[in-house]
Amino acid sequence: MKQIHNILILGANSDIAQALAQKFASEGHHILLAARSSSQLSHAVSDLKIRYSVETYAVDFDAVHFQNHKEFYEQLPLKPDVVISVFGCLGNQASAFENFNEAHQIIDVNYTGAVSILNIAANDMCKRGSGSIIGISSVAGDRGRQSNFIYGSAKAAFTAYLSGLRNYAFHHGVHVITVKPGFVQTKMTADLALNPKLTAKPEQVAQDVYKAWAKKKNSIYSLWFWKYIMLIIKTIPEGVFKKLKM
Repeated sequence: MKQIHNILILGANSDIAQALAQKFASEGHHILLAARSSSQLSHAVSDLKIRYSVETYAVDFDAVHFQNHKEFYEQLPLKPDVVISVFGCLGNQASAFENFNEAHQIIDVNYTGAVSILNIAANDMCKRGSGSIIGISSVAGDRGRQSNFIYGSAKAAFTAYLSGLRNYAFHHGVHVITVKPGFVQTKMTADLALNPKLTAKPEQVAQDVYKAWAKKKNSIYSLWFWKYIMLIIKTIPEGVFKKLKM
């Protein structure tokens, strides 16, 4: 008989999060949607309940309200077996370079907030001896580029955190997956001129994440070919790379 899990999705208002909720619910798993404005998730909650007959809840969560994270986790209506961190902030590179408040926001959302809540979840899972943590990082963290190096540096830190957490949690029965999407067609990237051939739909990322979780992968790129794109970018000599405009 198929085992049913409780899936906590952090940053549930995002397009990728919504696609993930649909995918996991379609497989019969119960869903906890966490976002700053949980009232905006009422339609998603009703849809998942009716469409897939799974338990679904919406709860308030703010990535940068670190002091509330422990209470938030302890008061969840279901104990999560899988925690997926989807929240992020692309920000504005030019503004962040000149104004540290903007940079601080990018760093706190993409890194500090994720570490805060995932430490809490990981500690609980390690004590129970089971569970999965999935972190949505980015290819932007593979190498710093002039167009988004503050966002990229936060994602690089998050990728390193997930790698270390995976090493630690493995010895306690908990699996950690790093997901590195490339371009994705979402509200966050709506103002960017993205190459359609290189751009995934949220549903494609969700499918990749579900397969990675089911197969206990450690780290994946989504879409798959970004692994090779980033391999090329990472092998460009620094003396050449610094002269490029990327």
